[in-house]
Amino acid sequence: MKPVTITDANFETEVIKSELPVLIDFWATWCGPCKAIAPIVEELANEYDGKVKIGKLDVDDNQQSAIKYGVRSIPTLLIFKNGKVVDTIVGAVPKPHILQKLKAAI
Repeated sequence: MKPVTITDANFETEVIKSELPVLIDFWATWCGPCKAIAPIVEELANEYDGKVKIGKLDVDDNQQSAIKYGVRSIPTLLIFKNGKVVDTIVGAVPKPHILQKLKAAI
């Protein structure tokens, strides 16, 4: 499973109305730390397929969503449950840190 591409246009459908908890990686192509956690995000998409929706949102192409949720530095990972943000992770953090917060939201 690859992470779902989240955009301003599909945010409501893919995230807010999702039956599953959603982890979104707010990133940009020019961001070095974003590239560092990208493999972790892809691993999580495989490991949690069917339990959590994992998505990536390019902040350069989808500024509305980034602004709405106060994303000021990237990478920022937001965890949504029932359409609401339940946790925020800022920066390139190790996988166990992300897993701990993700498991708490499931």
